[in-house]
Amino acid sequence: MTVADSVAPLARAVLGDQVPVGIMCWDGSRSGPPDAPWQVRINNRRGLRRLLWAPNDLGFARAYVSGDIDIEGDLLAGLDALEEVADPTRGPGVQIDGNTKKALARAALRLGIVGPPPKPPAEEMKPVRGRRHDKARDAAAISHHYDVGNDFYELVLGESMTYSCAYWDQQADDVTAAQFAKCDLVARKLGLTEGMRVLDVGCGWGTFALHAARQYGAHVVGVTLSQEQADYASQRMVDAGVGGLVEIRVQDYRDIGDGPYDAISSIGMAEHVGDVMLATYAADLFALLRPQGRLLNHAISRRPGPPATFSKTSFIDRYVFPDGEILPLATMIEALEGSGFEVRDVESLREHYALTLRAWVRNLEANWDEAVAHSSAGRARVWRLYMAGAALGFEGNRLGINQVLAVKCSDRGRSDMPGTRAELMRSA
Repeated sequence: MTVADSVAPLARAVLGDQVPVGIMCWDGSRSGPPDAPWQVRINNRRGLRRLLWAPNDLGFARAYVSGDIDIEGDLLAGLDALEEVADPTRGPGVQIDGNTKKALARAALRLGIVGPPPKPPAEEMKPVRGRRHDKARDAAAISHHYDVGNDFYELVLGESMTYSCAYWDQQADDVTAAQFAKCDLVARKLGLTEGMRVLDVGCGWGTFALHAARQYGAHVVGVTLSQEQADYASQRMVDAGVGGLVEIRVQDYRDIGDGPYDAISSIGMAEHVGDVMLATYAADLFALLRPQGRLLNHAISRRPGPPATFSKTSFIDRYVFPDGEILPLATMIEALEGSGFEVRDVESLREHYALTLRAWVRNLEANWDEAVAHSSAGRARVWRLYMAGAALGFEGNRLGINQVLAVKCSDRGRSDMPGTRAELMRSA
């Protein structure tokens, strides 16, 4: 019996009778449709041993990141095909039941892959001490994800160096234009004008801070926990001639004490806060705003339901966003309102994030060799797999992305906000 013959029943148990993926094995055998959008190449026994010890998305990710398994062909098209046979609430991926585990054990004995668990790839986040979402642990988690080399991120994100959902308006014909359109959308919602004092929480590489200073004449303080981001953003402001208007700090949002600010932007940062700290996050930002000041909170959300448990077998938690937590939109709104904010506008950009992620995947694949040279083959594989999977998550409505505009009313309840959304979008 060939290796492919032994593996094929497992694939059918996981994906159903119509397996939309070709499987190629190290002995030259293969199974599945030869014209499938992509092929999984199992390069050695270690790849299967990884799945034996972790028969879930973590085991598959370890095998792929380490190069023990390759994915050949159009990854997004292949994941689209998997979507057709996947659980509609969970999406594509390995879902192991008792019968599958027994079949896996029999195949393991037949193939001679029983043995100790292989060492995880270097790209996997090592366990971090400390309480979840304390300052030191948050800083370590941020460093794992963002301090992987600015050159690498430039290849993936493009000229804008913006790592959040873009806004694909009618004028945006590529991801760079769409990212600057997003920056302007945020600026208009915040009502930015010359001389305003703006706090950008989780400023990344400084794209919104640069836009607010250069296009609106705002004075901006940007904070991040990533030293590499801060160094890049600070030099970027100098190069753009707005160094006198923008200050970039390596600082936790819980340590900011120089309010009041006229406006606060939080773009793609709240996902790192965590449910247990969400009330603190909202209260701290409320305290930093002047009366009638606005907050724009741009964050990923998940569908309503019981809170997800922190899985030790999660690819995303181990490789991508350690300690990250995606919360329902209602949870975010409740926290903001509970701290004293009045929520004035909510806009979903779900389809926009799918387009953004697909653009990032194209950038990475088009610059693959250079991306590997700037980081590692494993790191590039992590980003390719997670961004492609996330695109499907947004397209399948398992994930959402929302801009929530809130205001700190005066003691008399005055918001100083435009009366209509049309006026709001013209206010700048």
